[in-house]
Amino acid sequence: MSSTYTRKNIITLPNLHLRERSQRIRVIDDETLQLIDDMLAATLDWESSRPHEVAVALAAVQIDRLHRVVIIREDFDDKDNKNFTVLINPEIVKCEGELITDHEGCLSVKDLYGLVPRWSKVRVKAVDINGREVRIKSPNPFIARILQHEIDHTNGICFVDHIADQHDAFFILTESGELEPYSYEKVVESGVLEQND
Repeated sequence: MSSTYTRKNIITLPNLHLRERSQRIRVIDDETLQLIDDMLAATLDWESSRPHEVAVALAAVQIDRLHRVVIIREDFDDKDNKNFTVLINPEIVKCEGELITDHEGCLSVKDLYGLVPRWSKVRVKAVDINGREVRIKSPNPFIARILQHEIDHTNGICFVDHIADQHDAFFILTESGELEPYSYEKVVESGVLEQND
């Protein structure tokens, strides 16, 4: 299969679809496989436009498709390695270890990063592209963070929701690839925080 999807198909906050829960995949069919190809194409095109960032993962909702599918890069240190692991209907079974606060970004939150607390270890169950159940025990805190971030997406949660009331937790990515503190007022003005009207 091939895909015509590009970075322009990636939706960003304040698009309300990012706050919706995704539906479980019942059958892995051609439509599911096409969805995965579309996710891969959009992710890699986004990455090609970002000199200082690597696209580590994507959830289907980020291309405006409400299905519980996520893709996670196999090698975060090698931008030339374009292989991704596909997780269908992923669920966190257990959170372990300690809460670690670190910088986190998102393809659906343009240029904005946040200091987000996440568990250092998680256990996840999912289904692979062949319909077999897989169980993952995160080998390090970085992968644990990615798994929590992407599974949050399938539940309509964005990383900014975890720090919505933390005024000093936000950073902006500069053109030189540096993270600089970003004013909370500007974060609010940007519309990325959930409105509780």
